[in-house]
Amino acid sequence: MAKAAFHKSQRVFVKPVGTWALVEQVIPHWVKDVDEPLRITYECGLGRTFQAHELAPEESFSSESHLHRPDEDESLLEHWYIVRRKAKWRARIGGPELSEVGTYPVVVTDEDDQGGWRVAGGEYDRDPLRVEHQARMIACTPDLLQTARQIADLHDDSPDQFSGELKLVAQRCASILRFVYQLDESEADPSEIVAAE
Repeated sequence: MAKAAFHKSQRVFVKPVGTWALVEQVIPHWVKDVDEPLRITYECGLGRTFQAHELAPEESFSSESHLHRPDEDESLLEHWYIVRRKAKWRARIGGPELSEVGTYPVVVTDEDDQGGWRVAGGEYDRDPLRVEHQARMIACTPDLLQTARQIADLHDDSPDQFSGELKLVAQRCASILRFVYQLDESEADPSEIVAAE
């Protein structure tokens, strides 16, 4: 059974959109003959409802460290995965190098298998191997961000233990995290992330 993680008018960070919003409505989803709601979603005025793992409270961005992110709490971590959808635009797509002929990948970013990433049929036909690779990269993004956070936090805790090359890696991780979570917009420059090596 679900318990409300946020309340009406609470300021939250909406991770899929990358912006702050107020919870306008707490929406419980009930099942007949059950005392507690099966799940709870939150309306934030951004065009769709969000689940608790997609939101982070303002306290997650405490001033103790400039690198605290909403995924500090394990319950707020995103869990993305790839599902195969039947390709309706053609009977057969790709060749033997693809895992399943006649399907294409969809990265599911929502617990209800609704939200996510997908491509148009024509784009998949043009370069199916590239699209398959992109799907795997996107599905691994939450884990990679958590790894980048751990590297950046280790560097913050003991910078003397990092060699020159590892310091650059840790600084790049911190820069990527600032950009993704928009913690310090003056420092969050996407060109800095791409150019830093």
